Amino acid sequence: MGEYADKTLTCRDCGKQFTFTSGEQEFYATRGFSEPTRCADCRAVRKASREGGSFGRDRSFGGESRGRETYEGGRSQQGPRQMFQTVCADCGKTTEVPFEPRQGRPVYCRECFELHNPRR
Repeated sequence: MGEYADKTLTCRDCGKQFTFTSGEQEFYATRGFSEPTRCADCRAVRKASREGGSFGRDRSFGGESRGRETYEGGRSQQGPRQMFQTVCADCGKTTEVPFEPRQGRPVYCRECFELHNPRR
């Protein structure tokens, strides 16, 4: 099916040019997708924001936090995420979490969370 040639497209979010390869074009065509309008980096950022972000590589609640700030042009970029102090329901240690705890729902520190939800 070698009927496609690489195309150079411009990302609608960051304005950088990126290559839409012939292989990617073929893949998109077989699935009925339209051409991408964002570069791979901007698609990854958008996907992460839809999925609620992450706690970082070590999956801890500490470290750099994430959130939204608006800058010139009306687009948003990552900024500080609001953290909430709470007490661990198991060990009683004070901890910070990236969500507002609700009454009647247990919240755990990192160590107790790992005990309740071991990685597979």
